[in-house]
Amino acid sequence: MDPRLLLSSQITAPPSPFPFLLSSSSSTRILVSFPPRSAFFGSILVEGLGRRVKETPLRSTTVTAAVKRRKEVPFDSVIERDKKLKLVLKIRNILVKQPDRIMSLRELGRFRRDLGLTRKRRFIGLLRRFPAVFEIVEEGVYSLRFRLTPEAERIYLEELRSREEMEQLLVVKLRKLLMMSLDRRILLEKIAHLQHDLGLPAEFRATICQRYPQYFRVVPTDRGPALELTHWDPELAVSAAEIAEEENRIREAEERNLIIDRAPRFRRVNLPRGLNLSKGEMRRLSQFKEMPYISPYSDFSGLRPGTSVKEKHACGVVHEILSLTLEKRTLVDHLTHFREEFRFSQQLRGMLIRHPDMFYVSLKGDRDSVFLREAYRGSQLIEKDRMLLLKEKLRSLVMVPRFPGGGAQKSDETEKADGTSGGGSGVEVSRVLPVLIGSPNHRFREL
Repeated sequence: MDPRLLLSSQITAPPSPFPFLLSSSSSTRILVSFPPRSAFFGSILVEGLGRRVKETPLRSTTVTAAVKRRKEVPFDSVIERDKKLKLVLKIRNILVKQPDRIMSLRELGRFRRDLGLTRKRRFIGLLRRFPAVFEIVEEGVYSLRFRLTPEAERIYLEELRSREEMEQLLVVKLRKLLMMSLDRRILLEKIAHLQHDLGLPAEFRATICQRYPQYFRVVPTDRGPALELTHWDPELAVSAAEIAEEENRIREAEERNLIIDRAPRFRRVNLPRGLNLSKGEMRRLSQFKEMPYISPYSDFSGLRPGTSVKEKHACGVVHEILSLTLEKRTLVDHLTHFREEFRFSQQLRGMLIRHPDMFYVSLKGDRDSVFLREAYRGSQLIEKDRMLLLKEKLRSLVMVPRFPGGGAQKSDETEKADGTSGGGSGVEVSRVLPVLIGSPNHRFREL
């Protein structure tokens, strides 16, 4: 069912330009208003570390609007197709920490909770679901061990080399993350939530965080060790949105033979198909887009929480964080850990849903995910780096069927019945096949 924005009035609200009320079945009613139109770029004047020139604060009223979330299959399919890969990566992360990257199935049983497996099922059936990734080695009658296949091993070693070559890029990502924070300091345990999304190695606390004291340092706090910025670089204080906007302006000027400094008459708001809005509602969304851009690297200590100006800044911060991630997406829960550092509101998820032209929130999986809409074309990323190409190679191995003919593969209904649907919620029940073992009784052995 297509979502619709419900327009209603708020009698008790203070007078403000373009007041309107949006409603949702699962969220509160909120009043939205927007200041007059202005240029895109914000100011990022910096005079040394932590010293900024503040702009004149904009007049704004409280923003608490909500838009009904609309399901979009292309984005949801990204979550669905990665469920099996997510489980395989968890098993691989446990395996590579073992000597010679080989492990017994009995030892793997100790990590059942870490893998998210609650049912008492045999791991041999789980590993045999991914024959191109794991191979089982028999050592005696009651001893089974497993390791990566040669192709999966090659991909893993290639990932390690790629991370070493990309270390300088990872350093830049950490510096930009710290530069956006309020106190230029973030707890290491919070950065760990974005570890995989940013492409950081598992041991980043002891490696990257210690090797570059000219950029940041680890400092003790009463809440644990934190990473603190030691050098402000104004060249890094330019967001991906600013770069993209400038490139678009130049390209449009070349295509239409316009003067670059001439502001466009109307900024097009890109919305998902099927989201039918009235002209007035489109105008209000456009007005929010036309608000002065607030750089995520600017000083936001003076912005009042709950205002449209603060929401403009928060959207810019989320946009920049997603731009730093490998797949231009992350879990909404990961962003909520940074409420203190970026002064996100308690209704962060509602804020993301309010801006369908920038973000998409997927409810698929165990936890909600947020996508950077402009980075995707359908269900595919527009730009992919080397790490993502390696991940796609591993995904292709994960999808190799246990039985190449396909006739013996389990149907979706069977997977749901035994708790293996989604690739991470359970383990396949081991198949019992008749195997002649030399006994006249033709006994069966469980494979």
